Amino acid sequence: MVNPCKIVEGNREYSIGKFDGQEVVYDFEKILIYLDAKGKLLFGKNFKIYDEDRTIILKLCHYLIKDKVNCEKNNIDPEKGILLSGPVGCGKTSLMLLLKYIVPIQKPYILIPSRNIVFGFNHLGYKTIEDYGNGQFFCFDDLGVEPIGRHYGKDCNVMGEILLSRYEIFLKHNIKTHATTNLNAEELEDLYGNRVRSRMRQLFNLIAFDKHTNDKRK
Repeated sequence: MVNPCKIVEGNREYSIGKFDGQEVVYDFEKILIYLDAKGKLLFGKNFKIYDEDRTIILKLCHYLIKDKVNCEKNNIDPEKGILLSGPVGCGKTSLMLLLKYIVPIQKPYILIPSRNIVFGFNHLGYKTIEDYGNGQFFCFDDLGVEPIGRHYGKDCNVMGEILLSRYEIFLKHNIKTHATTNLNAEELEDLYGNRVRSRMRQLFNLIAFDKHTNDKRK
């Protein structure tokens, strides 16, 4: 039987909780130890878990491990996706790349920069939008700072259209979508319009860094 609490990286095994064969009891401090080690493997030796980010990481962990009690306390719906917002350099992308590793038995999401999707649209046209309306789990990185798409002289709000498609497959098949953004709710509405914004409320749980969070890339 696979033990979901044991994760092997190279020649070292990490325990992130206890498993009795039926139920998993996760240990947040052990999860942080694993995330710090995995982060250094993914992003280099200077990666670290910051104390100021513990609350955000804890909420994301509760969501990923489907801890219903703590999700309810934090007003998080485990059936929706995550919209992780915060200032430039606060570590949103790194966390979304990293955290999926604590649940290796779950279907992983693919993280892709929103601007790359628009570049694909400029080259291939509306097939790009169709390609993201499938059953794959995605995390759209840096949502809202992508340019407007243009194909054969016609402008298109590519990510807005994709979010509408993702909303439809969420309703029909419960396929989740995640995203990171530097923008607040008002800025997203200005960019995508009220219709898309209302769909985003149903697609996403909003988890936000404090607006004064330090730029960790400096």
